[in-house]
Amino acid sequence: MTEVITSSREAILLEDKYGAHNYHPLPVVLSKGEGVFLWDVEGKRYYDFLSAYSAVNQGHCHPRIIQALTDQAKELTLTSRAFYNDKLGLAEKYVCETFGYEKALFMNSGAEANETAIKLARKWGYTKKGIPENEAVIVAVKKNFHGRTTTIISASTDPSARKGFGPFMPGFEIIDYDNIEAVEKALTNPNVCALWIEPIQGEAGVYVPMNGYLKAVEDLCRKNNVLLMMDEIQTGIARTGKMLASDHEGVRPDLLILGKALSGGVFPISVVLADDPIMLVIKPGEHGSTFGGNPLAAAVVMEALQVVKEEKLAENAQRQGTLFRERMQDLMKRTDRVTLVRGKGLLNAIVINDSPDSETAWNICMDFAKNGLLAKPTHGNIIRLAPPLVITEEQIHECCDIIEKCIVNFKN
Repeated sequence: MTEVITSSREAILLEDKYGAHNYHPLPVVLSKGEGVFLWDVEGKRYYDFLSAYSAVNQGHCHPRIIQALTDQAKELTLTSRAFYNDKLGLAEKYVCETFGYEKALFMNSGAEANETAIKLARKWGYTKKGIPENEAVIVAVKKNFHGRTTTIISASTDPSARKGFGPFMPGFEIIDYDNIEAVEKALTNPNVCALWIEPIQGEAGVYVPMNGYLKAVEDLCRKNNVLLMMDEIQTGIARTGKMLASDHEGVRPDLLILGKALSGGVFPISVVLADDPIMLVIKPGEHGSTFGGNPLAAAVVMEALQVVKEEKLAENAQRQGTLFRERMQDLMKRTDRVTLVRGKGLLNAIVINDSPDSETAWNICMDFAKNGLLAKPTHGNIIRLAPPLVITEEQIHECCDIIEKCIVNFKN
């Protein structure tokens, strides 16, 4: 018989006793989601302004995506890649045609997709560019976030991701983000096989590069025969007002890395997209995953992307994001508590006027929760604000009212 959680306190105590302490959540225990809303076990309703780190762009429990999941779950869930299944090829075709690539490689998590891109870039460097074996270099940037595997954190500058987890993997050079001169210098090394960036650094606090940065680094990659690896796990699938954040500058990465909202938050799915000369450097047996490309995931990803297109979620993100930033800019005129507003579409952040090691942003988010809105700080004094893309104008105004009320009335 399955036990039932009856209170938030009970759920928190259970996780504390039996779960690893690798997260520090807000003390809210959620039991239901629909659209832009979440409910806790006591029945209180909240606006979701984190969207599971942009995994639920289509809204919680979108009925079409849930239907695709349940229909497929009744037929076939997993075959492994030891055999073909009748859904994977359809999903590969759909994502390739949607994003304009020749090949897709499905995995499960965003970190797995980034690991896949690393392997593709290195193998391409050895077999196509002629880099000497074991000397390939991938250029990454400061404050990046691509996951927490031991390979990925070897390219990280976040002490919380790195401290105590060495030794680290060689083969990465880390340069400044949003610095074209740094890219130009790094790519002159003939052993560089790839440049690995996010078009907007989400986990770092929604850092938006200057206009023209992405296009300039694309041009430098072409000039130096270096692959452009674009991690759009958090910025892709309509979050920033276009299907991909790189679309804002008309950039087409050589390796496009997607996850999170690829399933609408319903199932773990990620993918790397590339053209044949890159993707086909990996041969049978050189990479894979038991669950990668399973028929359940394949059915879900097709429906999740159709929802984004048919419900025009990119367009809505653009409209509501502009409105949201206008409201936050007005808030800055009324209080010195907020020093900066930045973002694109519905991926936004406000910077709180306090030191990164203070509790101010955390306590403001606690006040948000008391007033029916869920958000969470990142890097101390930055609050990321990213609701599901199905949010309406009326709901945006209601949420801005909550945010303004909490910040204006906040007492240390």
